[in-house]
Amino acid sequence: MIAELRSRVDAVVWGDVLLKHGLPGRIAVSVLRYLYALIRDILSGQLTLRSMSLVYTTLLSIVPLIALSFSVLKGLGVHNDLQPILEELLVPLGDQGLQISNELFGLVENVRGGVLGGVSLAFFIFTAISMVQKVEESFNYVWHVAQPRSLGRRVSEYTVVLLIGPVVIVVALGMIASIQSNSLVQWLLQNESFGYAFVILGTIMPYLLVIGVFTFLYIFVPNTSVRFKSALVGGVAGGVMWASMSAVFATFVVYATTRQLIYSGFAVAITALIWLYVNWLVLLLGAQLAFYHQRPAFLRIGQREPRLSNAMRERLAINIMYLVGKAFRDRDARMTLEVLGEQLKIPVIAMSQVVSRLVDSGLLVATENGKLMPGADISRMLIADIVQCVREFGDTGSYRGPLWTPGVDALGRKFDDAVSGVMGDMSLADLIDQIAADT
Repeated sequence: MIAELRSRVDAVVWGDVLLKHGLPGRIAVSVLRYLYALIRDILSGQLTLRSMSLVYTTLLSIVPLIALSFSVLKGLGVHNDLQPILEELLVPLGDQGLQISNELFGLVENVRGGVLGGVSLAFFIFTAISMVQKVEESFNYVWHVAQPRSLGRRVSEYTVVLLIGPVVIVVALGMIASIQSNSLVQWLLQNESFGYAFVILGTIMPYLLVIGVFTFLYIFVPNTSVRFKSALVGGVAGGVMWASMSAVFATFVVYATTRQLIYSGFAVAITALIWLYVNWLVLLLGAQLAFYHQRPAFLRIGQREPRLSNAMRERLAINIMYLVGKAFRDRDARMTLEVLGEQLKIPVIAMSQVVSRLVDSGLLVATENGKLMPGADISRMLIADIVQCVREFGDTGSYRGPLWTPGVDALGRKFDDAVSGVMGDMSLADLIDQIAADT
């Protein structure tokens, strides 16, 4: 029954049943496919597992993050604006949100200015950066990115975000407040023609800020190029989900009286953990939607890692080295994993293991900014060495060696000799010249 039902759902979602009904059918298919993909990813457990991991990391990092932001804002004289922002985020928790906010800022107040110096300041910054790093790892998983930022880029970029982010948020909220108190705005609010529009704008402004923050995170955090349109789609969806979840959760907190009786003094902590989990899950779902919008080919396969045959890995290795060598000759060209993926129409995650193998063998070099270059002189780099490097990939060396049947071993050696005979002494430079001559 379940298999039959799944087969029928797949036929509707991935087939052409609805596509025959014109524009409404195409819209319905598009919505169903994205919804199907998100539900499948939730049920697979990876997004929920990473959301729970981020909850744990948040508990360790929340005080250092707020203390660091508090210290930066205190230097600018606007530190008193930080607590209302946190209280606004915890509104769905009701009175418990106010209690959590007061306790957190009580802990932050205990962190005196003199304590944030030397080793303590370094520890706080390290904890805060670790939090952002954990978020990057989750976003990289969503975007199938195998290579994270280098240590230098992490420290520099994360520190800038942690120092400037709170200032930007407080300044933005301050500008909104000052605009609302402006005499012209007050006159417009009292005017029947414009007042209603301003009331609506004031109501949706917090959600627009959330959408803006989500969109920025979807562009900045993954270690890959994310189009603004795709990030905005994920940001809008994430903002709508966040607003909906906030309303549902607020209702749950008000009416779930049995929770207080069961958990007693732990009710506040349990509620906060659930709320953190919901927020992280919504953030990751928005990122997943942005990924599918930019790369719709993954809608059906989801997070399953593409598998390559041995023959395809060998051909892929030669093609990678060819494109990297050709780009190296052209001084203005820049070859990265993303560029390779676009040219070969192969997911980056499928190429990452082959590239890593080539890098480990010294045939390829990856710089800190992601640029790929030949690891040796291309005129002395044999095609046979490239193929042999990939053919040996996967041998863990956890055994002394198989006891081959003599006849099978002899046949295998003939295979190896035949492969070497086809390639001969051809170098990577020879291959590039040959292809250039043929075209």
